[in-house]
Amino acid sequence: MKKNMGTIDIVIRLLIAALVIILYFTQVISGTLAIILLIFAGIFILTSLFGFCPLYLPFGISTKGKK
Repeated sequence: MKKNMGTIDIVIRLLIAALVIILYFTQVISGTLAIILLIFAGIFILTSLFGFCPLYLPFGISTKGKK
């Protein structure tokens, strides 16, 4: 897996995941919506840790920049 996510992309994903988790534990979101958002938060965390987003591959997207 070649990294295709830049720093800004990773930070935004982690912030969104943290927000969803906070909203869940403060019971602002609940039920089916909460489960779906928590799944997306988990995916955001995993893709951020690896620096790789599989959905970027078919579209040739890379936010990593040139180096």
